[in-house]
Amino acid sequence: MQPKQLTLAREGGATIAYQTTAGIPPTIVYCGGLYSDMTGSKATALATWCNRTGRAYIRFDYQGHGASSGEFKDGTIGLWRDDALAVLDQITAGPVVLVGSSMGAWIALLMAIARPARVKGLVLVAPAVDFAIELMWDQFDAEIRRELEDKGVWYRQYADESYPITMKLIEESRSHLLLGAAVPFTGPVHILHGLADDIAPFEHAMRTVNAITAEDLTVTLIKGGDHRLSTNTDLARLMTIVAEVSSRTKAEPEGPVGSSEISA
Repeated sequence: MQPKQLTLAREGGATIAYQTTAGIPPTIVYCGGLYSDMTGSKATALATWCNRTGRAYIRFDYQGHGASSGEFKDGTIGLWRDDALAVLDQITAGPVVLVGSSMGAWIALLMAIARPARVKGLVLVAPAVDFAIELMWDQFDAEIRRELEDKGVWYRQYADESYPITMKLIEESRSHLLLGAAVPFTGPVHILHGLADDIAPFEHAMRTVNAITAEDLTVTLIKGGDHRLSTNTDLARLMTIVAEVSSRTKAEPEGPVGSSEISA
């Protein structure tokens, strides 16, 4: 049965759209990428898999994304991290495994640092940790930087559409950078990355590998894999990885995890 869409109230009248399925722990929480939403292929495939296997699952949209309130151009890493933490704190119970795609990997690591007692495992897909500085600002040419400094916004072309990158996003992100120091985490971690990723290069993903302190850390590299990693083969591989990481989390009492339904 398709779960109904619900909303979580945030400060200032904002709302976060989410879908949740009750099931056995640990709960799988999907953190999407920049300018993506919970109807994407990975989020949807995880919903189908969790429903079939009886695993508790939550997917949601950050503010300014998908069905949540707000404008994308007003978002920052700190705001989106807080959205994700609100979902974790107010909707889930017990242990969770975070699945973070692209920017969602950065959000997932920030969540793991903020809630170490709750986050028991991590699956990071095409991780773009610290992307606003290292994969954007540091790579921008003088013309793009000048446009951002003068206008406060630059429109990035990706696939068949463009979306705004703001100076606010870049400057605020400096408060959340992770790759300059160790990222403390002791649970199982699996990183899935494509060698043909032209958004978050393989070398950048390896910096994430080296920063995370976990000893139980596995990297799977996909020859020819792009940043989306959304082919049927990629999605099947992701489900296998999520199952393996979930099985390696510390044993918890058996039984279904009920998720609160909060409507704004």
